[in-house]
Amino acid sequence: MTSDAAKTDATTPAAQAQSAPVKGRKREKPLRTKRARREVRNLESLIDAINEEAGKSHLTLRELLEVTGHRTYGPLLLLIGLIAISPLTIVPGSTSIVAALTLLIAGQMAIGMKRPWLPGAALRLSFPSDNLRPFLEKVRPWARRIDVVLRPRLSFLASPPFVYLIALFVLAAAIITFPLSLIPFAPIVPGMAIVLFGLGITAKDGLLLTLGAAALAGAFYLAWPFLARMLG
Repeated sequence: MTSDAAKTDATTPAAQAQSAPVKGRKREKPLRTKRARREVRNLESLIDAINEEAGKSHLTLRELLEVTGHRTYGPLLLLIGLIAISPLTIVPGSTSIVAALTLLIAGQMAIGMKRPWLPGAALRLSFPSDNLRPFLEKVRPWARRIDVVLRPRLSFLASPPFVYLIALFVLAAAIITFPLSLIPFAPIVPGMAIVLFGLGITAKDGLLLTLGAAALAGAFYLAWPFLARMLG
């Protein structure tokens, strides 16, 4: 009797309505777990964040930003500068592309935008990463030495209005990269300046910002004979 009643209940209109799929209702998509972002506090923490992605054959800028974040200018400039001096720019023309991206970021910083914005085309930029992990391991000892002396000092240089001057320095470093890209290994100098600017802003270390300005002066010194030939 009980089994017959259960069968009868299962065939009632109410039971059929509950078991039948509802038309127009979208299937719920499984939730995607977000990749954990590392807090970039210094140079070694950035290296650790990039190492999480360095096993792939190619890396996009979006993938790098997903682990480092791009809501503030300091870590973003630090990342772009590290890309500029790394084997990621071994592809011909990639140095100029990174310089153009630096121009975009520094320009937003110079006009006082609170958060940097990057277009979708920039986020889809892809770099070969075959030699990235060995490069990061070679850089790590130097990163540790820099991080040891890293601390807030002359922090007013990393705050308005002086930070807008730093933005102009970054713009100059990006511009000077274009002629230097014609000289082998020369773009490393303005790239190092951008690393120092990004690290100085992140840690509010005015001394590193000053060293970045000195590296920028060195980049102009290298480029001056080439520029003088072009202008003359």
